[in-house]
Amino acid sequence: MNVDIVVVGAGPAGLCLAKALAGTGLSIAVIERQSQAAISEPAFDGREIALTHRSVRILRELGIWNHLTSADIAVMRGARVLNGPSLHGLQLTPPGSSGNELGYLVPNDRIRRAAYAAVSQEPRITLACDTAVSAISLARDMPRLTLGNGASLGARLVVAADSRFSQLRRDVGIPASMHDFGKTMLVCRMALEKPHEGVALEWFDHGQTLALLPLHHGEASVVLTLPGQAMKAVMALDEDSFNREMRRRFHGRFGDMQLNSTRHTYPLVGVYAQRFVAPRFALAGDAAVGMHPVTAHGFNLGLQGVDTLSREIRQAHASGQDIASPQLLRRYQQAHRLATRPLYLATQVIVKLYTDDRAPARMARGALLRASQAVPPFRLALGRMLAAEARTTRSRASTVSA
Repeated sequence: MNVDIVVVGAGPAGLCLAKALAGTGLSIAVIERQSQAAISEPAFDGREIALTHRSVRILRELGIWNHLTSADIAVMRGARVLNGPSLHGLQLTPPGSSGNELGYLVPNDRIRRAAYAAVSQEPRITLACDTAVSAISLARDMPRLTLGNGASLGARLVVAADSRFSQLRRDVGIPASMHDFGKTMLVCRMALEKPHEGVALEWFDHGQTLALLPLHHGEASVVLTLPGQAMKAVMALDEDSFNREMRRRFHGRFGDMQLNSTRHTYPLVGVYAQRFVAPRFALAGDAAVGMHPVTAHGFNLGLQGVDTLSREIRQAHASGQDIASPQLLRRYQQAHRLATRPLYLATQVIVKLYTDDRAPARMARGALLRASQAVPPFRLALGRMLAAEARTTRSRASTVSA
């Protein structure tokens, strides 16, 4: 069997890329090792995705946003960054053009469900679940995949979107720089006694990193980052003990905190592929760039890469050119590196500085936060980075609703 494009991985990035290429007349196959039930009705995994205005625009253009309900979308009206026990920190508010929204929060499982719903309506997209790629051959004219069930699949272009630990990236021979931060992240939902007022909190406390993302009806997504052994002790707590422990760790800022979901943990590993392309092959999503969550830009950067690659392919196909030419893939790589490399490196520096509990580092980051708050251009630049093209979004879509 031969198709025009194979996307390996039916996560949000892979499904968004497939949907972005729908309507071109190109035949697309999406290969996924999980079952169709797991893709169509994904389970809650604790992760809330902070979406910039640019990402919302892209999801709207793809027809994915309208598969979300108002209950799925929470507004983030601002953000605070704190260091240690100090009550003073960096306050981030939306740029003047973005109204009252710094960004939006949508559960990861809801984004995946919405992307699947949009893709399942496309007749030129074939979703093959319960199968994996066992081998790949990058032939000059048509790469060929061997699937776990023994079937062979040829394509003019293969795109790997199979996670930051991409096996396909390794099989093709593309090295990646990986940084294991030696920490584990816990995520869950909790009901708060005191209101969050729609403001997100990033708190670099001593010995831990805390985050709180505002959701509906007094709920919040709570994120705790600790070394692995300390996290095991937290995960072993019963529900009442866990509630008391989280209130203690937040120093009672939000009053009583009640667990409202299952708890989930993830290792913190940053990944940056040394190349994003090979002959008739490209990386997308976390397979290209896997971000530390501290800047909340992982999916946003992945979606931006999907937008860049799909536009290049659509333009080439419309003009009768090769959809996987070296020139096209090179343009994609250059654009995506320019969009991701500075933020990836800056994130590494931020994490190193703000998780170092030695006295000089504490003083340096406290001084940095005070200086950042005192310099309006820097504070506004951060707000614009988080809001990401708010002006463009509002000119294309006046409201954000289901």
